[in-house]
Amino acid sequence: MKKHLAIAMSIVMLCMTISGCASSGTDGTADTETDVAATAEEASAATEDASATAEEEFQSSIMFCGSTSLYPIMSSLASSFTNEYETWDAVDASFPSKNVSIYVAPGGSGVGVSAAVDGTADFGMLARDIKDGEKAELGEGYQEFVVARDALTISVNANNPIVDVMDDMDIETIQKIFSGEYTTWDQVDPSLPHETINVYIRDLSGGAYEVFQKTVMGDTEISTNATQSASMTELATNIAGDEWAIGYAGYGAYIKANADGEKLVAMKVEGVEANEENIRNGSYVIQRPVMFVTGDEISASEQAFIDYIFSQVGYDTVVENGYIPAFTPES
Repeated sequence: MKKHLAIAMSIVMLCMTISGCASSGTDGTADTETDVAATAEEASAATEDASATAEEEFQSSIMFCGSTSLYPIMSSLASSFTNEYETWDAVDASFPSKNVSIYVAPGGSGVGVSAAVDGTADFGMLARDIKDGEKAELGEGYQEFVVARDALTISVNANNPIVDVMDDMDIETIQKIFSGEYTTWDQVDPSLPHETINVYIRDLSGGAYEVFQKTVMGDTEISTNATQSASMTELATNIAGDEWAIGYAGYGAYIKANADGEKLVAMKVEGVEANEENIRNGSYVIQRPVMFVTGDEISASEQAFIDYIFSQVGYDTVVENGYIPAFTPES
């Protein structure tokens, strides 16, 4: 808007100069006409220069970095947006005909915030609440965009005999399993075999680790023997491939893992099932927001893509990835 205003003011000032020259008298008419023609050329050149500058300054590429939970959603939307429009003028006729370039890189919630703070990414992706210190680092221009709700399911392998014995775990039992106090399944229930409990968690840079530590473990630390996974998809895959596994698979990853048949079974927690209704109403407490943040002013191209994210296309993409949309699609 500021660039367009500058262009308009330049044209107005030049037009005023032309008007002044034309009304300066009848003597030297030829000179006046020459001056008017020259000034008109200058106005045209100024307009072209200003337009060229605006095009050069237009942000044609956008970078998202962070949460592996949000990554598949944003990656899918970046691809569909790019395939649909290809160049920015197809998005909005006032935009230049530059190629649309939207990059999405996974790395964990902590990495995403850091990238947004130091400017290596335009937006940081998180799958947890942002910390007060992080918000302060992003400055007064801080903005957040919540795309989905996710929960951490207490999932076991579908072939684990525990699924025939119980469907619910209390917080104390979960703490004992994940801390390593319980090391074999017969400690959870004496009817189960004396098999080692294999605990799977997200890596320590992931938002899920912080959410689980805060909402479930409290002051109790997760065992150092737990196997860390680089993403929620990997975590769910690890549980699906290990009969004696247990882990906190994200709800979206859990839904996708079971898309072609039941591979994981999610325990109720304190009698509450991890389902869409209970996640939405907050009764299932091991949950988190899935969002992206920035501390910078939103550019015109960024706003265009954000509008796309919160459209029906974005809503459908969130659902397809097993997550619960945190918004109503914009018409």
